[in-house]
Amino acid sequence: MKFARLIHMGKTLTGVAADGAIQVISGDMYTEWEYTGEVLAEEEVQLLAPVIPEKILGIGANYVSSEEELPEQIPDLPVFFFKPSSSVIGPDENIQIPEGIEEVKFESELAVIIGKEMKNVPKEEVLDYVFGYTIGNDVTAPQFFHEAGHWTLGKSFDTFTPLGPYIETELDPYEVYVKAEVNGEEKQNSPTSLMIVPLAEMVSYLSKVMTLKPGDCILTGSPLGAYLIKSDDVIVCKIDEIGMLSNKMVKSSISVGN
Repeated sequence: MKFARLIHMGKTLTGVAADGAIQVISGDMYTEWEYTGEVLAEEEVQLLAPVIPEKILGIGANYVSSEEELPEQIPDLPVFFFKPSSSVIGPDENIQIPEGIEEVKFESELAVIIGKEMKNVPKEEVLDYVFGYTIGNDVTAPQFFHEAGHWTLGKSFDTFTPLGPYIETELDPYEVYVKAEVNGEEKQNSPTSLMIVPLAEMVSYLSKVMTLKPGDCILTGSPLGAYLIKSDDVIVCKIDEIGMLSNKMVKSSISVGN
């Protein structure tokens, strides 16, 4: 089942998408909801990011190029980072390149959406707490990485976390390919089996550090092939079972610092 957030005639709605139409629902999609009876054609609406998370967490450097390169043991302390909810945009919205730099990096990723509160959950039970999956683009400005090591500024600009187009609840996260195209040319195409820290292990680890809540988003890492792109480039992140997340790069007029 594919859940969507959308705008129609000035109203923000939630619905279930299928066969080019969206059936509007009422209630809480994570717990109890029902169809309202209103059905909209997708071309009538503007799709939004399917969720505005309280927390967005990402993992760094989480893919290898082949199964032979997978380590025998996962890292004791994976590289995690936060992104603010203010960085979230939806399909077809513009990604703004900060003034003073010419390029930013795209990173197509499978994004996990938590469905119920979880704390100290073992890896064997993680999928019981997952609501579904969407596509994320972990846009990054490495020019703003601090020399001491933190990534916060380079990950946090407004528009730097496109999500969408839907949350797919019926998906095997271990059997999908994460893809990306820039201006129609394929740049990424890797199975999630090439993750260094598998999905269940990373979500379990995070749940032992902090309480995860419904709507929280975990970006599971980007395959090899991500690189810097510039204004007017169009990046399309794909997971066939979910859909396509397309965004255009534009220059921002907002300067950073003095």
